[in-house]
Amino acid sequence: MATRIGVDIGGTFTDLIYYDETTGETVEGKVPTVPHAPEEGVINAVQAHVPEKVIAEASYFLHGTTVGLNALLERRGAEVGLLATEGFRDVLEIRRGDRAEMYNLFWEQPPALVPRRRRLEVPGRIMADGTVHAPVDEEATRAAIRALMGFEVDAIAVALINAWANPEHELLVEKLIREEGFEGGISLSHRISGEYREFERTSTTVIDAFVRGRMSNYLRRLETRLRDLGFTGMALITRSGSGSMTFAEAEDRPFETIMSGPVGGAHGASEFARGLGIEALITADVGGTSFDTALILDGEPQVLYEGVIDGMPVQTTWVDVRSIGAGGGSLAHVDRGGLMRVGPQSAGAVPGPACYGKGGTQPALTDAAAYLGMLGPGELASGITLDIAASHSALASVADALGQDVETVATGVMRIAAAAMGGAMREVTVEQGLDPRGMTLLPFGGAGPLMACLLADDLGMNRIVLPPFAGNFSAWGLLGADRVQSAARTLVTDLDDAGLARAQALLTTLLQELVDRGARPDRATPSARLDLRYKGQEHSLSVDLPLSGTAIAIDVAAIVQGFATEYDKTFGGTLDEQVETVAVRATYTEALAPREVRVPAPEPAPATPGSVEAHSFALGRRMPFAIIPRNTIAGDVAGPCIVTETTSTLYVDAGWTIRPGARGELILDRKET
Repeated sequence: MATRIGVDIGGTFTDLIYYDETTGETVEGKVPTVPHAPEEGVINAVQAHVPEKVIAEASYFLHGTTVGLNALLERRGAEVGLLATEGFRDVLEIRRGDRAEMYNLFWEQPPALVPRRRRLEVPGRIMADGTVHAPVDEEATRAAIRALMGFEVDAIAVALINAWANPEHELLVEKLIREEGFEGGISLSHRISGEYREFERTSTTVIDAFVRGRMSNYLRRLETRLRDLGFTGMALITRSGSGSMTFAEAEDRPFETIMSGPVGGAHGASEFARGLGIEALITADVGGTSFDTALILDGEPQVLYEGVIDGMPVQTTWVDVRSIGAGGGSLAHVDRGGLMRVGPQSAGAVPGPACYGKGGTQPALTDAAAYLGMLGPGELASGITLDIAASHSALASVADALGQDVETVATGVMRIAAAAMGGAMREVTVEQGLDPRGMTLLPFGGAGPLMACLLADDLGMNRIVLPPFAGNFSAWGLLGADRVQSAARTLVTDLDDAGLARAQALLTTLLQELVDRGARPDRATPSARLDLRYKGQEHSLSVDLPLSGTAIAIDVAAIVQGFATEYDKTFGGTLDEQVETVAVRATYTEALAPREVRVPAPEPAPATPGSVEAHSFALGRRMPFAIIPRNTIAGDVAGPCIVTETTSTLYVDAGWTIRPGARGELILDRKET
């Protein structure tokens, strides 16, 4: 049986989908996340929704998790020591010498992951061309290693100047560390990143050391539990830059999985946009704790080659997903200035919103939606029946503090949350010079369909497409995450015939390194990119290189023309200057078989449709909303209505119409007035 199991961990729920490639059968389910032991939530989901026979015969288990991300955000990782070249001890704090918030007089840069007392120096120097300027002082290095061991560090990061050009000194330091008896993890910068920029490479190396132990332990526990259930297939985890990697690869390169969780939804959205021919699409993934958004253009997510988490750069491919602390569990509260705020604090999985009846007493976004009737009959995933009286009681505490009625506070909670989410969506559109009003909104996650109309109103959008499996769409996206392995290395040289020959030689080396790391050329397809810029510039653009086998298939003139086209599209013009390469990027992609959504025939609608009194934001009052099961929609339906399905609830305000699409989607259009 060619079956894939996908599990995505969220702050409140853990989502699962399994897909049978032979029959097209798809089964979805949700269980509460177990915050203190996330692998338990995964196993609970598998045991609750996947038959033992399917587990045993499944080909792939694909996983998205925020374990590494949360370790960074919560600063709960390894005790790391850093060995840096003499004179570069403070690069983590000197950074780039700029301010992330230029006009904020109270801005403070985040504290370094490694305090200064655990950042020690190694005498010795490699030059930018790879030549040795001064050898490593072994006795001084041994003394530094012993000092770090005296701090009882769990891991040591080694980031020596220009190690990307020549790793000789880092390899010697690694040897000395082991000779001194250190048994913890060692992260060498040249193995983590083959690119220059000392601060960024050091930051990435330290992050790798910081999350390595926690991620490795988590993946080992999870894989052991899966094998105990009878799973014999390949276990994969999504990469920050899209695609997936084996659990073993993730243990060796955990920094590549920092954004593993949000990437599944972006991948699924890209696949969906290509299938429907949508040129410009914005995702709105609203979970219990966070809101994630990404821009999909021409069926592809926007990929960066450096990410940033809490002010710390990570030098790896990175799908441009913007995240904020806003979701179904986001708590409403009154700040010191007497204004109502929503989030970033969240009720999470425990105790959850007040209406879940699990002990929560503070008002969450879900409480506001439940009180306003936006969740229809109030039967949610995992067997949760909403307690509307508890929502009212929780909201009343904020209403009393503001001197407002509960209805006003509840609508305010929804609008404030929508405005915060809309701000994140503007970052990937308006701030990039793009107009979201002509784009399509793709909402998913447990609360994405609930917020869809409010988000469309906030950005002036006129079309919403609700994908199949909306509540578990990130898990669906995981099932299409091809196995991807990538490597990059700095190469600063003029782009001429000699420079292109150097790029080709380096590409060959990088592709062989990927094979040594486990890439399977008989099953995988190679691809390559060059980072290019005009001579004298600081930053670069990445340009795709067509390949013939593993050889670059176009000449210098064609590459320069491709760069000029990309430069003009990005900056509105070109320069009459020499083009130079900055880095070579190589990738092997082992594609998984395509998936098809099996669209069942609509079921008969109830003879007497149910309804609920719910608040219409378009009309500013409560009114009857029809309750419509998603699987009964066969033609055009006019709002206001509430569409129910297994894992999410779609709120359709007055002024919108719904119709079914050919691939199991629902298409919402704003009525012309």
